[in-house]
Amino acid sequence: MRLYHGSHIGVKNPKILTSSRIGDFGTGFYTTSDVKQARRWAQIRARQSDQSVGSVTIYDVLDSLFDNPELKVKTFDKADEAWLDFVMGNRKNPKFEHGFDLVRGPVANDRVYICLNALEDGLADRDSVIKRLKTYVLVDQILFHTAKSLLFLNYVKSEEVPCLPK
Repeated sequence: MRLYHGSHIGVKNPKILTSSRIGDFGTGFYTTSDVKQARRWAQIRARQSDQSVGSVTIYDVLDSLFDNPELKVKTFDKADEAWLDFVMGNRKNPKFEHGFDLVRGPVANDRVYICLNALEDGLADRDSVIKRLKTYVLVDQILFHTAKSLLFLNYVKSEEVPCLPK
């Protein structure tokens, strides 16, 4: 299986980064199986870094990665109640710890973030957010949350992606 990571730089040797910015599934190293999504991430990160190009780094992993008995894996097949609870747990508590090596599931895009923000701000209730989420077609994201999980990523190459104008 091929996975992609979009950033302002190529990442030959990925690391688990902990920062004040927590992703949907917590801290770690994020990838996707959708190259278009990785290109968008690369363009966003490049623009945030005032760079003219970003980079999509390409990795191979075994197709059996998510069935590996050495890894604790959490998979969300869709943006449902369990996914919402998990994402909101990460958003509300930067020290949220889930104990998984890998987490895979839908990525929260701009429309989803609007729903999540409305829920956080008390402008929408949980049922209406779940109902709306079911109508969205979302690409995937795969979080490598532990150093052990990174050992299963095999670097292929990095490709430059032109940054979109501001």
